[in-house]
Amino acid sequence: MTEPTNPQLQPMPEDWRRALAVVAHPDDLEYGCSAAVAAWTDGGREVVYVLATRGEAGIDTIAPAECGPLREREQRASAAVVGVSTVEFLDHRDGVVAYGPALRRDIAAAIRRHRPELVITLNHRDTWGGVAWNTPDHVAVGRATLDAAGDAGNRWIFPELAEQGLEPWNGVRWVAVAGSSTPTHAVDASAGLERAVGSLLEHRAYIEALTDEEPETYVRGFLTGVAHSVGERFGGRPAVAFELFNR
Repeated sequence: MTEPTNPQLQPMPEDWRRALAVVAHPDDLEYGCSAAVAAWTDGGREVVYVLATRGEAGIDTIAPAECGPLREREQRASAAVVGVSTVEFLDHRDGVVAYGPALRRDIAAAIRRHRPELVITLNHRDTWGGVAWNTPDHVAVGRATLDAAGDAGNRWIFPELAEQGLEPWNGVRWVAVAGSSTPTHAVDASAGLERAVGSLLEHRAYIEALTDEEPETYVRGFLTGVAHSVGERFGGRPAVAFELFNR
């Protein structure tokens, strides 16, 4: 029997209390999965954001020294819209984030610090569905996050973390990848979609530099379009898709 080309997506696990989202730049989560985050925080779950960079190289018309603090402020305001109060920055340099032990160590430290059951990241593959080339920062951070979920539980990898008081954490049960071309699971975005729009709109300086469209028209069109497209594989409900890896 031939497998369906686009099988229905399964609901994400719900038996968890803490999640850690690790991405490269301000706005990555807002384009990727903030409607799901809003649903989770509404349900009493805790979600923490960790960003590898401050997005300082993201706006051509604003120099990095000015852009980094601006985008940090926008990210903190954006996170608050969907119920996230803790936002951390690892201070890797935007645009040249390198996959390797230093990045894995920083993410493993964050996992040990926050002790999540669910870790979230963004598409770590070379392309977006074979259509558009992915950025090196996304690839490096996504891949390092998948690896760091295991590193965090091994006391003999990065032993200096334990010396700093960050004991191993083996409690990561899943890593969920947003923006994957091969999703397996989804979260109903019906209740969180309006706040997802508001959350992305907090990145106003970035959006105004990105498009000539009116910001709300652009943001609402993009997010609702993606959510309804995913929903075709999730019972017709607008949804956020993830590729889920068990740990």
